[in-house]
Amino acid sequence: MRTLLYFFTSVIFVTISSTTMASDQTTKNHPHPYVGLWVTEDGYVRHELLPNGRYDEARGTRESAYRGRYEITGDHIEYWDDTGFTADGDFIDDVLYHGGMILRRAPD
Repeated sequence: MRTLLYFFTSVIFVTISSTTMASDQTTKNHPHPYVGLWVTEDGYVRHELLPNGRYDEARGTRESAYRGRYEITGDHIEYWDDTGFTADGDFIDDVLYHGGMILRRAPD
Protein backbone atom coordinates (compact mmCIF):
# COMPACT_ATOMS: atom_id res chain seq x y z
CA MET A 1 0.00 0.00 0.00
CA ARG A 2 2.84 2.40 0.87
CA THR A 3 4.52 1.74 -2.50
CA LEU A 4 1.29 2.43 -4.36
CA LEU A 5 0.77 5.69 -2.47
CA TYR A 6 4.37 6.74 -3.22
CA PHE A 7 3.83 5.95 -6.91
CA PHE A 8 0.67 8.08 -7.18
CA THR A 9 2.25 10.93 -5.23
CA SER A 10 5.26 10.85 -7.58
CA VAL A 11 3.05 10.80 -10.68
CA ILE A 12 1.04 13.77 -9.44
CA PHE A 13 4.21 15.72 -8.59
CA VAL A 14 5.80 15.00 -11.97
CA THR A 15 2.59 15.95 -13.79
CA ILE A 16 2.28 19.24 -11.93
CA SER A 17 5.97 20.05 -12.42
CA SER A 18 5.79 19.26 -16.14
CA THR A 19 2.65 21.37 -16.57
CA THR A 20 4.24 24.31 -14.77
CA MET A 21 7.42 24.04 -16.84
CA ALA A 22 5.42 23.86 -20.07
CA SER A 23 3.37 26.88 -19.03
CA ASP A 24 6.52 28.85 -18.12
CA GLN A 25 8.16 27.89 -21.41
CA THR A 26 5.10 28.99 -23.40
CA THR A 27 5.09 32.33 -21.58
CA LYS A 28 8.76 32.93 -22.38
CA ASN A 29 8.51 31.89 -26.03
CA HIS A 30 5.13 33.42 -26.84
CA PRO A 31 4.31 36.36 -24.57
CA HIS A 32 0.68 37.26 -24.07
CA PRO A 33 -0.53 40.04 -26.40
CA TYR A 34 -1.15 42.31 -23.39
CA VAL A 35 2.49 42.12 -22.23
CA GLY A 36 4.16 45.52 -22.33
CA LEU A 37 3.95 48.99 -20.84
CA TRP A 38 0.58 50.58 -20.03
CA VAL A 39 0.33 54.23 -18.94
CA THR A 40 -2.28 56.69 -17.73
CA GLU A 41 -2.96 59.70 -19.95
CA ASP A 42 -0.86 61.98 -17.73
CA GLY A 43 1.96 59.41 -17.55
CA TYR A 44 1.84 59.36 -13.74
CA VAL A 45 1.13 55.61 -13.52
CA ARG A 46 3.27 53.31 -15.64
CA HIS A 47 2.31 49.67 -15.42
CA GLU A 48 4.62 47.14 -17.08
CA LEU A 49 3.32 43.60 -17.63
CA LEU A 50 6.39 41.42 -18.01
CA PRO A 51 6.42 38.22 -20.10
CA ASN A 52 7.30 36.09 -17.05
CA GLY A 53 3.94 36.77 -15.35
CA ARG A 54 5.27 39.56 -13.14
CA TYR A 55 4.43 43.24 -13.19
CA ASP A 56 6.26 46.39 -12.15
CA GLU A 57 4.27 49.57 -11.54
CA ALA A 58 5.77 53.06 -11.24
CA ARG A 59 3.94 56.09 -9.84
CA GLY A 60 5.29 59.55 -10.51
CA THR A 61 8.97 59.62 -9.63
CA ARG A 62 8.67 56.39 -7.61
CA GLU A 63 9.96 53.58 -9.81
CA SER A 64 8.84 50.05 -8.85
CA ALA A 65 6.21 51.40 -6.44
CA TYR A 66 4.36 48.09 -6.71
CA ARG A 67 5.56 44.70 -7.88
CA GLY A 68 3.91 41.33 -8.03
CA ARG A 69 2.52 38.65 -10.26
CA TYR A 70 -0.45 38.63 -12.60
CA GLU A 71 -2.61 36.20 -14.52
CA ILE A 72 -4.72 36.97 -17.55
CA THR A 73 -7.83 35.01 -18.45
CA GLY A 74 -9.45 36.22 -21.63
CA ASP A 75 -9.59 40.01 -21.22
CA HIS A 76 -9.54 39.94 -17.39
CA ILE A 77 -6.39 40.40 -15.30
CA GLU A 78 -5.80 39.45 -11.66
CA TYR A 79 -2.92 40.93 -9.65
CA TRP A 80 -1.17 39.71 -6.50
CA ASP A 81 1.18 42.36 -5.11
CA ASP A 82 4.30 41.12 -3.31
CA THR A 83 2.98 42.76 -0.11
CA GLY A 84 -0.26 40.75 -0.26
CA PHE A 85 -2.53 43.33 -1.92
CA THR A 86 -4.84 41.99 -4.65
CA ALA A 87 -6.52 43.79 -7.52
CA ASP A 88 -8.01 43.14 -10.91
CA GLY A 89 -8.81 44.85 -14.17
CA ASP A 90 -10.21 44.40 -17.64
CA PHE A 91 -8.91 45.03 -21.13
CA ILE A 92 -11.56 46.55 -23.40
CA ASP A 93 -10.67 47.73 -26.92
CA ASP A 94 -6.94 47.77 -26.10
CA VAL A 95 -7.49 49.88 -22.96
CA LEU A 96 -6.74 48.58 -19.45
CA TYR A 97 -9.29 49.54 -16.80
CA HIS A 98 -7.65 48.92 -13.42
CA GLY A 99 -8.37 50.34 -9.96
CA GLY A 100 -10.36 53.29 -11.27
CA MET A 101 -7.59 54.15 -13.75
CA ILE A 102 -7.55 54.06 -17.52
CA LEU A 103 -4.26 52.90 -18.98
CA ARG A 104 -3.32 52.75 -22.61
CA ARG A 105 -0.50 50.85 -24.26
CA ALA A 106 2.64 52.98 -24.44
CA PRO A 107 3.94 53.71 -27.92
CA ASP A 108 6.92 51.56 -28.95
